Amino acid sequence: PWTVDSVQVLRGPASVLYGEGAIGGAVNVIPRRPGKAMQFDGQAGIGSRGTYRRAAGAGGPVGETLGFRVDASRVASNGQVDRGDSESLAISGSLVWEPTSGLSILLSHDYGDQEPEQYFGTPLIGGRIRDDTRDRNYNVLDSRMRFTDAWTQLRTTWKPNDAVTVRNVLFHLNSERRYRNVESYAFQPISGLVRRTNYIAIGHDQDQVGNRLDVTINHGVLALANTLVVGVEFNDIDFLHTNNSPFGGSSLVDPANPQPGGFIDLSGYSPRFKTNTEQAAVFLEDRLILSDKLSLVGGLRYDTADFERVELVTGQRFGANFKNLTGRIGAVFQPVPTLSIYGQFGTGTDPLGSLITSSLQQTTFDNATGRQFEVGLKQVLMGGRIEYTLAAYDILKKNLLSRDPLNPALTQQIGARGSRGLEASAYASLGAGWSVEVNGTVLEARFEDFRELVGSGLVSRAGKTPPGVPEETANAWLNWNFLPAWRAAAGVRYVGKRYVDNANTLIVPSYEVVDFDLRWKVSDRLTAHAGVRNAFDKVYAVTGGLDQRLLGTPRTFELRLTAQY
Repeated sequence: PWTVDSVQVLRGPASVLYGEGAIGGAVNVIPRRPGKAMQFDGQAGIGSRGTYRRAAGAGGPVGETLGFRVDASRVASNGQVDRGDSESLAISGSLVWEPTSGLSILLSHDYGDQEPEQYFGTPLIGGRIRDDTRDRNYNVLDSRMRFTDAWTQLRTTWKPNDAVTVRNVLFHLNSERRYRNVESYAFQPISGLVRRTNYIAIGHDQDQVGNRLDVTINHGVLALANTLVVGVEFNDIDFLHTNNSPFGGSSLVDPANPQPGGFIDLSGYSPRFKTNTEQAAVFLEDRLILSDKLSLVGGLRYDTADFERVELVTGQRFGANFKNLTGRIGAVFQPVPTLSIYGQFGTGTDPLGSLITSSLQQTTFDNATGRQFEVGLKQVLMGGRIEYTLAAYDILKKNLLSRDPLNPALTQQIGARGSRGLEASAYASLGAGWSVEVNGTVLEARFEDFRELVGSGLVSRAGKTPPGVPEETANAWLNWNFLPAWRAAAGVRYVGKRYVDNANTLIVPSYEVVDFDLRWKVSDRLTAHAGVRNAFDKVYAVTGGLDQRLLGTPRTFELRLTAQY
């Protein structure tokens, strides 16, 4: 996160302007950019299991019209299991040129090189995680995960007058993925050994170029204030997929002392298919202020995608064209300056899988569609000492794949799943340096229409909860500024139970994890931080399958110094 300035989360069906008209919301990660004053930053940290971090950055003006920013960060760790080494490198740089007060041109480049911990879970033995297997790595010795990304952007912002703003973003993205691991581990009660399967090797090479242009116009309508945004965008994506399918290979290892061995490749790692995807969209969004208390918002977005795939093994070619119109409408009511109430309805679309890897069968179907209702409020009380938000929503996604009830061998686009729930967050300043922050979600996630082939017949899963979805989550932090330069904090994270299977017969248990944090502002330029995550060293599963669990991070200590000049 060193190269990131902030992260914006836009909740609700607000993806008319951002993304591909998807429902749920949008997340915008904003990198650090040149500032108006010269600034130098640095950070160094050490932690449990050989963890270290180093980071530095600088930026500021160069003359009257030019500014720069450059940042670099490196993080590495020995990991939570043996042979769990990981490291990452992030570099970003940008130049901004502002020849006039109404024109700004920003050229930026962001590069990331990640080698995550090659850990895929711990096998269940007798339905539980044994103490002597918690820190064992069941992957092969020559496993590999490496992801590199290079993203270049040219952003132009022009304000010819106070009523009009024109923004254009031209970008190029290159991504490479290299993946070679054995993923599945199942304990064999008779032999007392762990059987490893799914020796998977995958390579992704993606090259993408795109452009987005939008114009914001502030102009009254019938003496009412109004803001209109209109725009167009396009993407062209070339993608090459390499793998060793079918993913064969099998081996047996001792659960307490697994000998890693090497990767087994029975099929041969070679390029399998390539795709080209051309996407285009036009969109508009409007905000009409009816009074100082009431505003209306609405938007439309039309997306089209031309997809072509070539099977490199057989030479087969096929393609598809997807077209979708989505939109939203809503209102914001502010009866008093400290209270806002809103409601909105939106529609969206999603590919049945990843658009750029669509299979022949997926190209015969339409995109999945969805709709979302949401109402909520935000209020500030006691001069800002207390504030809270509350939202209720109902989401339904349709046209998902499900088995044909008359012919179980066929798949048809009839499935549906939904989610309805409540989200809340609150902050309160308690006085004497104390404050508390809490947030939580309670939801009902369900299959509305889904049939699964079990044995020789179909079984309806309607009303069941989709696997991997916690229906309750919560976070709470208690902060104490006990001295002018010192702050202590304690937090708890809670995640409810999740189901492993569509029938909801197997459960990954809920968990709660406690964290502590201590910060000391040594001076205006130097801050020291000490933290411990999972303070009570709780053993818990983040995700789970039938035979194994991906465990959460054990107790972790970290010391960090951050300097700014």
